[in-house]
Amino acid sequence: MKAVILAGGLGTRLRPYTKSLPKPMLPLGGKPILEYEIEWVRKNGIKEIVLCVSYLRNKIEDYFGDGKKFGVKIEYAISKKPLATAGQLKTAEKFIDDTFVCLYGDSIYNFSLRNMIKHHKKSKANVTMSLFDYKFNLKYGVIDTKKSGQVTAWNEKPEFSAKINIGCYVMEPEVLKLIPKNKEYGMDDVIRKVLSRKKKVSSVISKNGFIDIGDKDTYEKTNEEYSKK
Repeated sequence: MKAVILAGGLGTRLRPYTKSLPKPMLPLGGKPILEYEIEWVRKNGIKEIVLCVSYLRNKIEDYFGDGKKFGVKIEYAISKKPLATAGQLKTAEKFIDDTFVCLYGDSIYNFSLRNMIKHHKKSKANVTMSLFDYKFNLKYGVIDTKKSGQVTAWNEKPEFSAKINIGCYVMEPEVLKLIPKNKEYGMDDVIRKVLSRKKKVSSVISKNGFIDIGDKDTYEKTNEEYSKK
């Protein structure tokens, strides 16, 4: 089985850090985000990796090379322009001929990918998504009323929860046929297309969560924490 890591984004929300480095190469405690991802994939039994690269791709290619010193085999799918998540994934199509894992190149994961793959195969899904049960408190009091306007309850700063996508998937190769070539195309577009064709999309809940390095504040905080380890 292969893992495809999407590492070609511009990282505009992380400027100025990403002016000279692609987002997956930003260091956390002295080691690039992408290196943590490759280690995680390898520990879960996958040693063949396709890196989808574009923006400042030489920084990634020079650091990781063929992957040998990281205990994996790395191949590169190259695009000349940003293609969004699924558009990037499409560039890896020529490397894929069996069930594969796809993950975003700007997150730190800490759950059993092995178990996710087992679930995918057992459920016979076309796509399996990793989700996290995200809980948050509203900073306002929520008031319940009847249609007449009569107040029936006051809930002060209630907790809500929602299952959110954390950007790691197990997929069957036929899913790649649903993605147009050389076009910006989101992963949400692909999942909607799979569902519209009445194909099965399954999911697993990650209890340990993930870290999405999506903006400057999160990056700076996470880098500080990792630097202390």
